[in-house]
Amino acid sequence: MTDGDGKPVRKVPRKVTPAYLQRAAMAYLERYSSSAENLRRVLRRKVEKRCRLRGEDPAEFHEAIDEVVAKSLRSGLIDDTRYAQARVATLRRRGGSARAIGAKLAAKGVDRSTIAEALEGEEGDEESAARAFARRRKLGPYRPGERTPYRDKDLAAMARAGFRFDVARGIVDGERDEDIPH
Repeated sequence: MTDGDGKPVRKVPRKVTPAYLQRAAMAYLERYSSSAENLRRVLRRKVEKRCRLRGEDPAEFHEAIDEVVAKSLRSGLIDDTRYAQARVATLRRRGGSARAIGAKLAAKGVDRSTIAEALEGEEGDEESAARAFARRRKLGPYRPGERTPYRDKDLAAMARAGFRFDVARGIVDGERDEDIPH
């Protein structure tokens, strides 16, 4: 559809309703696991976009968004503790440091005490995560060929990933674990 000048006419989206917010939350949670604050941010972005196109004030829908998030919490669809524990386990297996994992969870709106509790209760330790990171990035003992000239670069990569110097040095200067498949 075009206007008189041949420009496409943008269809104005429907008004934001509590039912729309509930459907949007369910659609998001079907695809992604989320913290309460992250779900709140997602819904606010959706509302802000729709309100911008309709010329409305998004602030009037913040209470409705909070209600949808509270309802999701009550029904068990979102649980920050469970979310943090699952993310910690996944990120540890991939070789994430405690510092990097904490930053990612904080960015998703998980509070510090929940992050600390999840990191404390997880099985993998910092050294095994560092070893997984080195294996994945082919650093230190996992580097093909001569590794001595790349020692400083490997240590720097481990430091940027959030690993303490003593842990990084132990992995980079250490030997490859032969019992773990490469």
